[in-house]
Amino acid sequence: MFPHRNIHKYTWTSPDGKTHNQTDHVLIDRIWHSSVLDVRSFRGADCDTDHHLVIANVRERLAVGKQAAQRFDRQRFNLRKLNEPYVREQYQIEIKNSFAALENLSDDEDVDRTLEKIKENIKTSAKESLGLHGLKQNKPWFGEECLGFWIKGSRLKCSGYRIQDKAM
Repeated sequence: MFPHRNIHKYTWTSPDGKTHNQTDHVLIDRIWHSSVLDVRSFRGADCDTDHHLVIANVRERLAVGKQAAQRFDRQRFNLRKLNEPYVREQYQIEIKNSFAALENLSDDEDVDRTLEKIKENIKTSAKESLGLHGLKQNKPWFGEECLGFWIKGSRLKCSGYRIQDKAM
């Protein structure tokens, strides 16, 4: 698909160094196939394996959909507080008070405007009595322990230590 010299198409070399095969591939979904600009293997990558590194150059296409734009606008309320009887009663009282204020609206007012007022009253009542739900913080996946193993492996690799040599 992409014109390259044969040396850049091979992804595996046999231990004798004479046989080469293209065994590693890049899979991509059909809707993204036009975004792949180039795929080739790099022989010089130090991966401690008989396979060569395969790299794909992909054009980045970003589009913000309606749902993604609306997702940031939404407020998440702490609904677990409704399990507590005191908080539940307080929330019910605030909702009743807000709807009592809406009963005074005139009939000739726009339906969309009335709906917006109802939504706003429910949101403010929930925000006052329940509070907002805090965002979950992700733990860092590459910690001190991983860094230590990586440094140890790099030192062993630089000293010429190989698992195959140890087995012999």
